[in-house]
Amino acid sequence: MPRGTLEVVLISAKGIDDNDFLSSIDPYVILTYRAQEKKSTVQEDAGSKPQWNESFLFTVSDSASELNLKIMDKDNFSQDDCLGVATIHLDPVFEAGSIPETAYKVVKDEEYCGEIKVALTFTVEKNEEQDYAEPEESYGGWKESSGEF
Repeated sequence: MPRGTLEVVLISAKGIDDNDFLSSIDPYVILTYRAQEKKSTVQEDAGSKPQWNESFLFTVSDSASELNLKIMDKDNFSQDDCLGVATIHLDPVFEAGSIPETAYKVVKDEEYCGEIKVALTFTVEKNEEQDYAEPEESYGGWKESSGEF
């Protein structure tokens, strides 16, 4: 069970459906890991190729292994529209420690509707018990003394 901090760098998106009638879409992203939710800034009039370059930190304390990204269009006079979602499986970043900038498929109603670029870094939480156990053994103890009898 991994414990630590997950850093998500939200870089950009492309191919997102620019469906606003009179102007370009104003996209933002809602990032969700378990009950933790973060929101990017709104990229006004960015259209189908928004750039964010923002970092978000999530606390990892259990075996949940998915990060959900929901791309939204900010609307002033009506409810914000969902433009698509991306699900990122986190097991590879838990094992490798980091994954460089990678494009993930964005889907809406089970159809491909663009991609979103994200970089991931997982920093393992240091266990204090492990820090103290190792030096104890290296300074002597029952292992060294048991061979003398």
